[in-house]
Amino acid sequence: MTNAFIYDAARTPRGKGRPDGSLHEVTSLALSARLLNAVKDRNGLEGHAVEDVIWGNVTQVKEQGGCLARSAVLASDLDQSIPGLSINRFCASGMEAVNLAANQIKGGAGQAYIAGGVEMMGRVAMGSDGAAIAVDPGLAMRSYFVPQGISADIIATEYGFSRADADALALESQRRAAQAWADNRFAKSIVPVLDQNGLTILDRDEYMRPGTTADDLAKLRPAFKEMGEMMPGFDKVAMLKYPHLTHVDHIHHAGNSSGIVDGAAAVLIGNAEFGQAHGLKPRARIRATAKIGTDPTIMLTGPVPVTEKILQDSGLSIGDIDLFEVNEAFASVVLRFMQAFDVDHSRVNVNGGAIAMGHPLGATGAIIIGTLLDELERQDKTMGLATLCIASGMGAATIIERV
Repeated sequence: MTNAFIYDAARTPRGKGRPDGSLHEVTSLALSARLLNAVKDRNGLEGHAVEDVIWGNVTQVKEQGGCLARSAVLASDLDQSIPGLSINRFCASGMEAVNLAANQIKGGAGQAYIAGGVEMMGRVAMGSDGAAIAVDPGLAMRSYFVPQGISADIIATEYGFSRADADALALESQRRAAQAWADNRFAKSIVPVLDQNGLTILDRDEYMRPGTTADDLAKLRPAFKEMGEMMPGFDKVAMLKYPHLTHVDHIHHAGNSSGIVDGAAAVLIGNAEFGQAHGLKPRARIRATAKIGTDPTIMLTGPVPVTEKILQDSGLSIGDIDLFEVNEAFASVVLRFMQAFDVDHSRVNVNGGAIAMGHPLGATGAIIIGTLLDELERQDKTMGLATLCIASGMGAATIIERV
């Protein structure tokens, strides 16, 4: 089978997903086209060099609807002969775009792809697509639907994580992110966002709060306690599903959960012949990909079984992996991953994560693959695993190996 190599990984800085955020006036289309052009220019590609653009985004309505991938191609400097495919696997959309492209290449369906995703959460509100899993009573009742924050609190309750545990992880995420930016560790990937006059709008992640202290976090109210304990009473739904639970510990709040931000990311993937034809040196090969369905109520435990699956499928063990990127959707997700595999935090999210820098839903899967690759190179390590939890109960993972 043909190998699929990563030749480049690029992302925009993540902007605050609010009206006062730097990217609020930038459309999903403009940000996506900016990334496509950056990948083309950074690698000296002709406009027709890739087979397709596979682009993930979660809330596919308004400016993010209508096959945004194709619109982005037409708005970019790529040739109109390149089609464009928009996909949605919730928070893993950007990763699934990369994995799908890699597997297309491995199967012989084209020599190269640009894959990634975008989410402008300050412009297209999360949940504004009216997803059936949340709003269709028949499905919601059958699947014991609860919001993701409740799911994160269920994980904390089930596996014994305290608010102090979650806050400690959040503080470390802030510290690591600040250190990574101070050390310029993201320089290889960051593509500044420019306005129509070519002036820089944003050149670094603006959501971070590096001055955060334990006392600051201690003052924050649990974000999901009211919806859990009062109307609509999602804690009762959880306890119907899991009768052994007597209560739900509401430990998550704005400071130990992922930030709502705007951002985009892209990965250039190709076979060996593509690299040789364009004078490009591969940085890593995509060793394995995996996805899995999990319990839709607790929902966010997917990184554990999908990691077990990808390791089994690839013939690797957890000890073969040098570094991990586990999306910090909520603190308990990462805590559970480290608990399940007995992995030391020093090998997980070494440059911080979405708690500090934010989680632009459709882009994050591609972002963490690029971050993982950069860090493997910085530390001169070989093997890395990236994984995300996914809404409605799924998990996705990618293993990359430097070459």
